[in-house]
Amino acid sequence: MATVAQNQLFVWQDLEILGDLERLQLALKYLPDDDLMTILENERGNGRNDYPIRPIWNSIISGIIYEHKGIENLRRELGRNGQLRQMCGFDLLKGLKAIPPSWVYTRFLKKLLKHENEINKMFNLLVKKIKEYLPDFGKYLAFDGKAIQSVAPGKKKYSEDIKVDGRRELDADWGKKVYKGKNQDGSLWEKVKSWFGFRLHLIVDAKYELPVAFKVTKASSAEGPVIHELFDTLDEKNPAVIDTCEYGLGDKGYDDGKLIKRLWDEYTIKPVIDIRNMWKDRETKILDGYWNIGYDYKGSVFCFSRESGELIQREMTFGGFEKDRNTLKYRCPAKHYGFECKECKCSVKTGIRIPLEVNRRVLTPLARSSYKWKKIYKMRTSVERVNSRLDVSFGFENHYIRGIKKMSARCGLALCVMLSMAFGRIKENQKDLMRSLVKSA
Repeated sequence: MATVAQNQLFVWQDLEILGDLERLQLALKYLPDDDLMTILENERGNGRNDYPIRPIWNSIISGIIYEHKGIENLRRELGRNGQLRQMCGFDLLKGLKAIPPSWVYTRFLKKLLKHENEINKMFNLLVKKIKEYLPDFGKYLAFDGKAIQSVAPGKKKYSEDIKVDGRRELDADWGKKVYKGKNQDGSLWEKVKSWFGFRLHLIVDAKYELPVAFKVTKASSAEGPVIHELFDTLDEKNPAVIDTCEYGLGDKGYDDGKLIKRLWDEYTIKPVIDIRNMWKDRETKILDGYWNIGYDYKGSVFCFSRESGELIQREMTFGGFEKDRNTLKYRCPAKHYGFECKECKCSVKTGIRIPLEVNRRVLTPLARSSYKWKKIYKMRTSVERVNSRLDVSFGFENHYIRGIKKMSARCGLALCVMLSMAFGRIKENQKDLMRSLVKSA
């Protein structure tokens, strides 16, 4: 917390009954911002200190928590809310004159952009602290990309010598996401979402719905390559989270054989990633070495038997994963369910083992055909709820931010506030409220 020493003319009678300000108090108390404050104060040196660094910083955090769209909104709120000014650390003896003018905030934010690494350090430190109090934090990691619409309507062509003053959107570009599905009548549907702006790539803990890694890119950046970079960063900054992780959850946008292979081979994380149908020729492939065993693109394994002149297809039962052999076990359905199979020349008497190397994209350590895969995959929606909180509670649905550096810093600050409030709830024995950004204890 950016602690402020100040002269107090009086103390608000209802200071202990903070109401909605309790959320700000919680965030400021547990935000590890001392290093950043020291750096900014050292940069100011012996210069004028009409508007101290720490109150300005605290007020910016309050603007994030209370969804102020811009600096003027924040300044108006500081002007009419004396208790907020006191909590941020502004000198009460100066009254409204203690509120910095707009140009002070503008200069402060420009300096803050030069220290994006310090914001990332705060983020990683908060993840580490939460991990210390929640041993299972990181067991289920979900990842997804979030579209962030720019305030600009679209990119215009500017000359190379144009003045970069922060008023134009020079970094954003167009992104597109395609959704496909099948109606109940069998007809196919397709929905294309396009936007001009940026893309926030997130890895979140699916159980506690808290972020553990992030990166902001242009909207056109693909999700697949960035997720590799995020896992590298997470492994470097918070290896304890990686070591705890057992399942990595992603939608079809992350259906990548390299990612699926790497999660298991390098991090021992079982990929639970939805798959696209890339098989155009046939629905079932026959397994090498067998005439009557096959599998489809969804990872379901079947056996075939000739009965009454017909070829009968039955799904085999998943029998577990053998980690030491990297094989999936499947049982004979007749043996498992107790019915009579009339195939006398079956090459599978009780069950078989299928190595993952047969098809690393289709055959995963947690079998796609198992009930457990479907149950765990449902947890992937946690990352969508985190995205929703960023839109609703932190104002990314309606903002004035231009430029990828500003957007990256703003996303980092919002995620730091989210983590600091969650960590505060844990420390204050309010664990049931750790995911809430709007409720007061």
